[in-house]
Amino acid sequence: MGAPACGPGVAPRNGSAQGSTRSRAERAQDPHRPRSSSVTVAPHRPARPTARPGAQPAPGPPGPSAAADGPHPAIDRRLLVLLAFVGCASPLAVDLYLASFPAMARDLGTTPAMVRLTLTAYLVGVALGQPLWGPVSQRHGRRATLVASGLAAVVASVLVVLAPTIELLVAARFLQAVAASAGIVVARAMISDLAHRYDGLRALATMMTIHGLVPVVGPVLGGALATALPWRAVLAVLALVMASQLVVSLRWVPETLPSHRRSARVELGDLRRVVRRPAYLSAALVLGLAVATMMAFVACSPFVYQELLGLSPLQYGLAGTVNALGMTVGGLVSVALARRRVHPSRTLALTAPALVSATLLVLLAAASPWPGLLVLPALLSALCCSLLTTCSMGLAMEQAQDLPGAGSAMLGLFMFGVGAALTPLAGLGSGPGGATVSAVPMGLLMTGCAVLLAAVVAVDARRRRAGAWADGFGSGPPEPVDAPPLTVSRTFSPQSLVN
Repeated sequence: MGAPACGPGVAPRNGSAQGSTRSRAERAQDPHRPRSSSVTVAPHRPARPTARPGAQPAPGPPGPSAAADGPHPAIDRRLLVLLAFVGCASPLAVDLYLASFPAMARDLGTTPAMVRLTLTAYLVGVALGQPLWGPVSQRHGRRATLVASGLAAVVASVLVVLAPTIELLVAARFLQAVAASAGIVVARAMISDLAHRYDGLRALATMMTIHGLVPVVGPVLGGALATALPWRAVLAVLALVMASQLVVSLRWVPETLPSHRRSARVELGDLRRVVRRPAYLSAALVLGLAVATMMAFVACSPFVYQELLGLSPLQYGLAGTVNALGMTVGGLVSVALARRRVHPSRTLALTAPALVSATLLVLLAAASPWPGLLVLPALLSALCCSLLTTCSMGLAMEQAQDLPGAGSAMLGLFMFGVGAALTPLAGLGSGPGGATVSAVPMGLLMTGCAVLLAAVVAVDARRRRAGAWADGFGSGPPEPVDAPPLTVSRTFSPQSLVN
């Protein structure tokens, strides 16, 4: 055992007079020195006391966090699961009713293009709603924003179920999306409240992987429901899910933004300040184009698989599950890369060409006499899009550490706005009455989005090599985050929405 440290004027217990006059460097260089008895014991440093909730941070420069490469202690797996569930309304609202598209067109006496407009309206609502909820959560707190938006989402979901015409259904889906979009933006902002750099990237990747399970379950569940139930009952299941999210927000989701870190008012100008940062804008464009690539497939696949390939709703759900598994695998790979501290920009540079190749294969299969061959390249496209989505999201949020609410909000605008703008283009090649006669328009749109994405990634890589911008993904430990320790709430009180 090592000798205890000696106080001033106290001779070493087993050291000679000659040994005491040797310099520290000489003792360190002596190969025969018994390290167990001669090592210098550093003075004891008391552990830093845990900050109380709401306490101001201690003055002085920030030091490294306690766990340089581990997850932030405030973001445990249970909290990530809760945040993932609160934010899963949008992917579920897209995947759950896809198999019901043909039945909706027949029942409402409309065209497939008008039914696809319900998806476009939802994407527009999510894109426009997130820039609203981000600044609101920065002013009033994350938890209160989740509760208010959850109530609005439940009301809008009832309107969706009861809509008598396709026009009212499109309008109700837009309102539903605006309300439900808060779950996505607030969940991302809460992670950014608690962790940065690779810790934040890993938490985002974990949450996105859990979200990736929704497209795995959604198409199969939607196909089974569409086989046994009318399409309005399928949308009623979605309303029940949103009601469950409201209960979770009330009972178990904690507040992550202390009152001293909130803005004095709703600052919409923060949105403009975030977008003006070139590195953030580049990452947001990559995110938007990656999601648009997948949205082009999602919007067209119900008609391509069921009308062109002749699959039943349940078979279509199983085919959609295969593609969703690719997204889940991509999310797991993102978590592993973040654990190994692989820079996200490097992942983007390697994955973008792979996405272009996969979408070209989709296009070739769609133009061939055997359009069923597009299933495998569509799976590869989903995997690549998942990797690109997670890494670009991490890069963007790292550029908005000082404005996490605004940063998360504008990501939502790019994430769903680009897809909403480009998805209707897939219907330009429809036949008489809007019937699906070819999968080529879908392949063309997917390939075009992938090529644009690869161009943005190439410009981003050139700017990084030139030193035009940098980020926090260095080799050092992650910066500590000024946030109080969190416990998952088990009870609800009105005061908890304010604190």
